[in-house]
Formats: sequence, C-alpha cells, structure tokens
Amino acid sequence: MKNHNVKQVVQTTIYAWLVMISVDFLIHASILAPLYAKPSPFLLSPEKAFLLIPLGYISFFVLAILLVWLIIRLNLFTRKEGFLFGLKLGGLIWGSVSLGLLSISTAEPILMLGWFLGQSAELGIVGYVIGLNFSESKPRKLGLWVTIFFIFSIFVGVLIQNI
Repeated sequence: MKNHNVKQVVQTTIYAWLVMISVDFLIHASILAPLYAKPSPFLLSPEKAFLLIPLGYISFFVLAILLVWLIIRLNLFTRKEGFLFGLKLGGLIWGSVSLGLLSISTAEPILMLGWFLGQSAELGIVGYVIGLNFSESKPRKLGLWVTIFFIFSIFVGVLIQNI
C-alpha cells in the first residue's frame, strides 16, 4: 500500500470535487437542461432549486471523499484504474438511486436515465483525475488544468443556458 501524506489526500479530494462540479455543471446546464425546463411535481421550481445548489455541491464533496478514500484503500493509483473504478461505483450508486426514485416518486424515466448515465460518467472522470493525481508528480500542473476546466465548464454552461 502506497503512503500518501495528508496534503496530497486533501489536494486530491479538492481536485476531485472541482472536477465533479465542473462535469455536473456541463451535464445539467447543457445536455439535461431540457429535462428541467418543464414543470414537474418531482422537481423544485428553478428558483428554489437554484437556491439549494450549494447542498448538491456539498453532497458531491462527500462523494469525492468517498471516492478518494476507496481508491487509496484499494490501491488504485493509475488513471485507468481510477476511471474504471469511478465508472463502476458511479453506475452502482446512481443506478440504485435512480431505480429507488422511480419506485417512489413522479420522476420521469428519461430524467432518471440521464442522471444515471451522467453521474456514472462523472464519477468515472473524477476517478481518472484521482488516479492521475496519485500517479503523477506534478500536482500543480493538474491543479491548473482542473481550474481551467472549472472555468470552461461554467462558461459553456452559461453560454448554453443563454442560447
């Protein structure tokens, strides 16, 4: 088992969280945006949902902690191992959540499918970044790329929302 210092684990978790927010913003502000546009008894109004976005992003931080912790415990320290593990874990978590919500709510099946696919891909991408940070020796360079991706995702999401 490889030893990681606290600074590297915290840094990796923050990178994972920022990438998770970035991918989520791209998916939900662009690809899945039409699914949120129509009124639904399942979804909050856009105004209420907007106010609660920080809760969703805090939940992502918990998932980032979980993914980093599991990757360390399972010794998955390459980009490929991180990606495949994140994708599988995302599929299991979001498949379960989506099926559960379909069984007790008025959620549209297409929305649940979008969540399942989008969130599974998101955790795969985040797993890749975690594996990359643990396998590379240039965390500042990765930090720069994560920051650029974060800004790019916000820009593209806002652009698509206004088209």
